[in-house]
Amino acid sequence: MSTEPDTAADGIDWRSETSDVEMSRRDRLNEFYEQKLYVPAAVAWSDRRTRLGVLILSVYLLMAVVDLLGLWRDASPNQAERFLSPFENMAYPLGTTNSGHDLLALIIDSTPFILQMVFAGGVWATTLAVIVGTISGYKGGTIDTVITAITDFFMAIPGLPLVIVLAIALNPENPLLLGVVLTINYWAGLGRSIRSQVLSIREESYIEASRTMGTGSVRIIIKDVLPNIMPYVMVNFVLAARYTIFASVGLYFIGVLPYTGQNWGVTLNNAYNQGGLFSMQAFHWLLVPIIAIVGLAFGLVLLSQGMDRIFNPRVRTRLTGKSESIEEESDTSTEMI
Repeated sequence: MSTEPDTAADGIDWRSETSDVEMSRRDRLNEFYEQKLYVPAAVAWSDRRTRLGVLILSVYLLMAVVDLLGLWRDASPNQAERFLSPFENMAYPLGTTNSGHDLLALIIDSTPFILQMVFAGGVWATTLAVIVGTISGYKGGTIDTVITAITDFFMAIPGLPLVIVLAIALNPENPLLLGVVLTINYWAGLGRSIRSQVLSIREESYIEASRTMGTGSVRIIIKDVLPNIMPYVMVNFVLAARYTIFASVGLYFIGVLPYTGQNWGVTLNNAYNQGGLFSMQAFHWLLVPIIAIVGLAFGLVLLSQGMDRIFNPRVRTRLTGKSESIEEESDTSTEMI
């Protein structure tokens, strides 16, 4: 006598149910990929500013990889003829310094340090500002009063003197620590701005509806508040990163930060001290690090402008064609009426 379950008699096909479950999981994965990865990437890539920004930043990332893998020569004295002009000798395409250093090697050697420092400074300033601003603006009451008082205190401290004192006291040689030191109180102003935006967002009807349904504060902040302020946060992340670049180069230029290896600010300092500002023979020595600094800042700005298409719900909806389909449906229904 057969012991197998009579699925036909019971009217249940367990195998088909299992396949349905597997298909639903696959569908969920496909939906996650399309909605969270593919569609945002396609929307951002449709903007030429995003493409140009990614291209520029890719050049810097490539230089960092080249340095980390040792694919280009290290900068050292007397490795080439002195004061070669750019493209005069293609073995040294950006020229050389008065001591025979390869300028391209100097720029490549500095790139990993600069990128780590910029990333640390931008992440520190924006993350702390978002946490402080959203909690203060959404919770209100005593929490808002205390956080606002702390923010005002940090805003009242002069930024440059504080950074100089900390740089002298800590003598930071680690790029991550240096990025945090340079933006030690930069987050305060951004935190106040985010608080102002959250104060207006929390009064919206959909926020009130979420509260009425018993949704927790953390979930409301993550699902409803943060998506509305992300375009502003992205722009200010880039501003914090640019500030980190310019502040570090300036402090290296005047000799406040420790002389550790090569840095674009150190290269500028050496070029200026050797008459790069007044001598056409050495002018390229001064120009090359300036172009590197401006290029990195410009790439970050372009990328942030393109990212607005991802984080701005209205722009993203319009670009994905959803708003057009809704308008077509409404027009059709109007004609039928």
